[in-house]
Amino acid sequence: MPSLGADMDEGTVLEWRVKPGDQVRKGDIVAVVDTDKAAIEVESFSSGTVRELLVQPGSRVPVGTVLATIGPREAQAAAGRAGVSSPLVRHLADERGVDLAAVRGTGADGQVTRADVTRAAGERPAPRPAAAPAPVAPAPAAPAPAAAGASGPVRPRVSPLARRLAGELSVDLTAVRGTGRGGVIQADDVRRAAAPPGGVPVPAQGTGQPAAKPAAGQAARATAGRTGAGRAQAARRATARLMARSKREIPHYYLANTIDLTAAMTWLRERNRALAMTDRLVPAALLMKAAAVAATRVPGMNGFWTEDEYHPADQVHLGVAISLRGGGLITPAIRGAAGLTPDDLMRGLRDLVARARSGRLRAAELTDATITVTNLGDQGVETVYGVIYPPQVALVGFGKVAERPVAAGGMVGVRPVVVSTLAADHRASDGYAGARYLAAVADLLQRPEEL
Repeated sequence: MPSLGADMDEGTVLEWRVKPGDQVRKGDIVAVVDTDKAAIEVESFSSGTVRELLVQPGSRVPVGTVLATIGPREAQAAAGRAGVSSPLVRHLADERGVDLAAVRGTGADGQVTRADVTRAAGERPAPRPAAAPAPVAPAPAAPAPAAAGASGPVRPRVSPLARRLAGELSVDLTAVRGTGRGGVIQADDVRRAAAPPGGVPVPAQGTGQPAAKPAAGQAARATAGRTGAGRAQAARRATARLMARSKREIPHYYLANTIDLTAAMTWLRERNRALAMTDRLVPAALLMKAAAVAATRVPGMNGFWTEDEYHPADQVHLGVAISLRGGGLITPAIRGAAGLTPDDLMRGLRDLVARARSGRLRAAELTDATITVTNLGDQGVETVYGVIYPPQVALVGFGKVAERPVAAGGMVGVRPVVVSTLAADHRASDGYAGARYLAAVADLLQRPEEL
C-alpha cells in the first residue's frame, strides 16, 4: 500500500486491474486504492509477472502492507494470456467481451495491441437471435418479489469501486449492465448509468447537488463503500490531521508582496483577442508559471525536509491545492511545470481539477509535488497565508487580481495588482531567501512574453 500523501496512514483496495500471471510494465495501472480523499489509480513500481494478489478488494490496510507480489517476466503462455503483456489491453478486452486467446497479435513479438482488440471487437458477429423466447420475461412495472424464486433475487456481481460509486450517485445496480469479465459491473458502467440522456458520465465524487432518492435496498448494497457524506467527513479529518501536523512540526514564516500586473494583463488581452474562448489564458496560468520558474532561481523553496535536513528537488513539480466537494483538500502535481508553456499549464490545471473531483488521479501525481501553489482569487480573497504541505518546505499563495491606486514615476494611477504570499519552512530557508523568491515571481510577471 503506497503512501499517497503525508496525511495517509491506510487505504482500501477498491479494484484490481490485473490478476496472477499477468505481465506488467513499470507505470502500468494495477489497482485502484481509496484514500480518505479520493480513489487513486496505483501504478506498478516494477516490470514483471504478477505472482499473487495478497489483499482482496474491499480490504482496508495500513500504508506499507504488501498488496501483491511481482516476479521476473515469464513466458506469456504460462500466464494463460499468450501474446498479451499490457493490463490495459486486457482491461479493454474485458470491456469489449473479446477472447484474447482467439486474437492474433500484430505488435512486437506477436503481442496483442489495443488496435487488435478493437478490430476483434468490431469483427465479432452479432449474437444470433434465440430460437425460443427468453425464459425470463421483462420486469413488470411494479416490483414482484415472488418472481425471484425461493432462493431470493440474484444480485449482480459488482466491483467495490462500482458499488461505492452507485451509493454516491444513487444508481440502482440491478438496472446496470456490466461490461467487465463475466458481466461484472465496473465503475465506468455506473458512471454511464448515472449520466443524463445524451450527457456525459457523472463524476465519481458527487456533484454538489442533492442526490435522488436511492432505489429500494440500494443502501444495503452500498455498505461496502463510503457514502458521499462519509467521504467528505473523512477528507476533512485527513486534511485536519495533516494541517495540525504541519503547524506543530514546521516553524513557518510568512512574507507578502504586491505585484503590478499591468504588463501581464496587457499581454494577456492582446494574446486572447484573436482566440476562441476555450483557448484563452487566464491570469492563473501566468501566476503558476512565474511561481514554478522562480523556484528554479531560488532552489531553497523547492524540495523536502526529511531526515532532519533539506533535500532540494532536481525539477519543479508544481502542486496545486484543489478543494474537494464537501470539504478537504488535495494537492496533485503538474510535473516539470517550469518547462511548460502557460497554455500547457492551463490544460494541466483543468485536467487535474476534473480528475481530482472524479476519482481519476494517479499515485505519482499525489507524491511528486515539490512546491505548492494555492489561488483563491476566484473566491474574492485578496491575500492568502497558507499552511505548508509536509514534507515540502514552501507554499505560494495568490489572491484576486484587483485594481488599486499605484504610484509609479511620480504619478498615481489605477493598475491591476495581485498580492503574492509565501509560507516557508524556517528550517530550510530564512526570510532573505523567501524575499528573493517573491521578488523573482514579480520580476517574471513584468516580462510575460518570456514565460
